[in-house]
Amino acid sequence: MFDLTEVKYVKRITVGSDNPSRMCTADEIEAATALLNKCLSDTPKGFLMAIEKSFAVLQMGEHQVVLQWIVYHVGFPRKPIWLED
Repeated sequence: MFDLTEVKYVKRITVGSDNPSRMCTADEIEAATALLNKCLSDTPKGFLMAIEKSFAVLQMGEHQVVLQWIVYHVGFPRKPIWLED
């Protein structure tokens, strides 16, 4: 367990498609997953603070499309040098 008072920087990482006009490719999803793994394992080590699970059901012509995405909130005691915004 960690203390929230130590958190000075929060990185929000979205895995999945959250925009119906621009669907994520498999490479983009893999890159977001790799970033999440790096945030949780590299120095300074991040802590998982929250998870948002979201979905949207869209009607596209005759078809229903379900978009799903997960947003991870990773807290750090300071912003990592290797993290780009």
